[in-house]
Amino acid sequence: MALRYPRGAGVGVTLDKEIAELALGIGERLNDGRDLAIIAIGATVYPALEAAALLGKEGIKATVVNARFVKPLDRELILSVARECGKLLTVEENALMGGFGSSILELLSDEQISGLAVSRLGIPDRFIEHGTQSELRRMLGIDAAGIAAAARKMLQPGGFV
Repeated sequence: MALRYPRGAGVGVTLDKEIAELALGIGERLNDGRDLAIIAIGATVYPALEAAALLGKEGIKATVVNARFVKPLDRELILSVARECGKLLTVEENALMGGFGSSILELLSDEQISGLAVSRLGIPDRFIEHGTQSELRRMLGIDAAGIAAAARKMLQPGGFV
């Protein structure tokens, strides 16, 4: 079990008039592209969408997936975008070791899917200094600019983050 004590402000969205049940373990594809897929979770979803918009201005078309769940993963959706794009960039505001991106790597391995380029953005296994949320996200490359930069790097020949 994990307890989160978020700080800062959330993204303002229009609330639905009626509450709808959210299907357990089902992510959502927010937009389509063929150059790469950005699979984000939690607070990194909106920056991933912003990064896709930045990339779109450069002619790079990125699929963005809101994974919604770390467990269970939406296996069907993730495998589908992996096969379509061939390049996956996972983004999480969490530890990389044993985190969301690692679970996607395990899924790909379990399904014996190879030949993909996969890069993970998140919190590395080192001490992270204190700072505001925006400062830390920028430093870790999990803001829109950092996500877009990682995507560009992946699209270069032999490019990995």
